[in-house]
Amino acid sequence: MDSSLLFFLFVVLVAFFVTGLFLYGVWDLIRSFAKKTRLLETILEALRFGKSGSNPLLKKGSYEWEAQAVLNPAAVATDDKTHLFYRAIGNDGVSRLGYASSEDGTNFNERLPYPVFSAESLRNGTYRYDPVLYPSGGSWGGTEDPRAVIIDGIVYLTFNMFDGWDNMRVMLTTLSVEDLEAKRWNWSTPTFLSPRGQRHKNWVLFPEKIHGKFAILHNLHTEDSDRVRVDYVDDPLRIGTELPNIESPDPNALPDHPVAWHKRMRSVGPPPIKTGFGWLLLYHGTDEESHKYKMGAALLDLNDPTKIIARAPSPVLVPDASYENEGKPGIVYGCGAVVKDDILHVYYGGADQVVCSASAHLPTFLKTLIGHGAPTLATP
Repeated sequence: MDSSLLFFLFVVLVAFFVTGLFLYGVWDLIRSFAKKTRLLETILEALRFGKSGSNPLLKKGSYEWEAQAVLNPAAVATDDKTHLFYRAIGNDGVSRLGYASSEDGTNFNERLPYPVFSAESLRNGTYRYDPVLYPSGGSWGGTEDPRAVIIDGIVYLTFNMFDGWDNMRVMLTTLSVEDLEAKRWNWSTPTFLSPRGQRHKNWVLFPEKIHGKFAILHNLHTEDSDRVRVDYVDDPLRIGTELPNIESPDPNALPDHPVAWHKRMRSVGPPPIKTGFGWLLLYHGTDEESHKYKMGAALLDLNDPTKIIARAPSPVLVPDASYENEGKPGIVYGCGAVVKDDILHVYYGGADQVVCSASAHLPTFLKTLIGHGAPTLATP
């Protein structure tokens, strides 16, 4: 055989070999990319709350005090029930707190026909309600956006007393669990948490003492993206005396600061939830694509809860259902959460109009969030 022909055949074989290697490399790259994409989709899916098929759980009622909307419920659990303290907006534009309970955490068949708590206006002004030109989440003022925890047999309920953006305070009241179960609404006289003249709406208590003191998370913003602001007091009812000069900048006055999926953290959601890996913190944020309120998740260090040790790379709850857009569009706003049988139930307001819930298997959620090992849930 002619040497030139042999050389030609050799070149052809080498070309086929090189082409084969190249095609195999391309195929392997595509396969690897697809595998990573599927892995990412699996991770994001495990970090996404599933919405209840019963949503919305509560809608506005026929009574004057809750005829405009119900939203943003606090939640606590006792041995046999989940208790909701939901924000209700009346025809007068004032927010008050209603009550509903459930044995399974989904069907809130017990709902009282009267408000169980309301606070007086800070300046006893006259409300002139306009359902279009309202200033604060659907109402003109009153008792807004409660959060609740149970510590040593006492329900501690924080809420926002709103009477215009220039006159607002975070407040605290208490009720014994015994009174809660008997439906005796013997709330303590509300006390102010946030200082006068400052704009704050989202302060929460941790559900147990840390280092022997009550812990208050009062701001998501510090100079360090991996830190939040927590202060400690012996008695939260005396915070004005214990922390008269608490440092907590107005979140609305701060510039956008992109972290993870959001360009801006808006507010804390429910009180932090204790787990074996840390305090699970749910919060609200907005991203570059829209002004919609979405829910994020982070994990705080158990011993130093100012420190963020993990953060979800994408929202865990987004307002994509019709009931989260019929009203003030694009809003999921969580104020309450309970854990039952390893299931985390989050209760939130949709579109500033209705009460909804979403859930996740907490061990799986935490395992994905932290990135290793199946966690053991801490004893409450």
